[in-house]
Amino acid sequence: MLGSALAVAAVGFAAPGAVAAPSGDVTVDKVVVNGGNPIVLGTTAGKTFTVSVTASDDSGIESADITLFGGGSSVALPQGNPKCVADSTTTSTCTAKFTLDPDTDFFNNSPAGTWYVDALVTANDIDTISAEKAGSFKVQRQAKLTVNASPEPIKKGKTLTVTGALTRANWETGKYAGYTGQSAKLEFKKKGTTAYTAVKTVKTDNKGNLKTTVKASVDGSYRWTFAGNTTTSSVKATGDAVDVR
Repeated sequence: MLGSALAVAAVGFAAPGAVAAPSGDVTVDKVVVNGGNPIVLGTTAGKTFTVSVTASDDSGIESADITLFGGGSSVALPQGNPKCVADSTTTSTCTAKFTLDPDTDFFNNSPAGTWYVDALVTANDIDTISAEKAGSFKVQRQAKLTVNASPEPIKKGKTLTVTGALTRANWETGKYAGYTGQSAKLEFKKKGTTAYTAVKTVKTDNKGNLKTTVKASVDGSYRWTFAGNTTTSSVKATGDAVDVR
C-alpha cells in the first residue's frame, strides 16, 4: 500500500539509484506506465495500473525492482514482485501492478504532477543496473466541467448566455472545488454535424465559474473544454443543445 511507503519516505527512503551502481552491460530500454496515459484520480476511488520496464543484457534478464515516487515525498511500491517475461534471449519486460488511492494515501494535493519510475534490474549473470528516473508519468487531480446555454429556445440574432463551472478534486478536503484563473474554450457544433469548432476562450473567475455571450444563429450545441495541465486532467462538458427560432 502507498500509505506504508509514505511512512518509509518520511524517515529517509533511499531510491533504488542510491543503493546500487550500474555494472556490466544491462540496459533499460523502455518504460510504460498505465499504457502511456496519466493517472487521473477523483476524491475517493483508487486506481490500479500497470508499470512495465523492458531491459536487456547479453545473458538475459533475471528480475527487476520497480518503485514510483512523486511530489510531497510520495512513494508507491508494487503489489508483489514484478513478473519478468522474456521477449528474446537477451530482452525481457518486467511488469508490476500499483494502486494509488487519494482517500487513503494522500494527505494533501502535493502528489499531483510528475512522478518518476526507478528501476533496479538484475541480469542472469548477476550484472545490475540501477536506473533513476527511468520513466515519468503524470498523476492528476480529476477535473469536472458543466455548461448551460440560455434562454432556450431563442430567437435568431438574440444574445445567448453560456455559463459553466470548472472544478477539480481536492485531496485534502475530499471534495471538488472551483479551479480559478484557468482558460476554457467555448465550442459549438451545428445541429446535424459531428465536429465542434472553437468560438472563444474565457477564463474562470475566483470561484471557477465561466460566463460569456454569443449571438444565436442556428440550432446546435455549446460546450466548454479544458485542456488540462501537469496537475489537473483535461475535461469536456456534455454539449447543451439550443433551439434557435
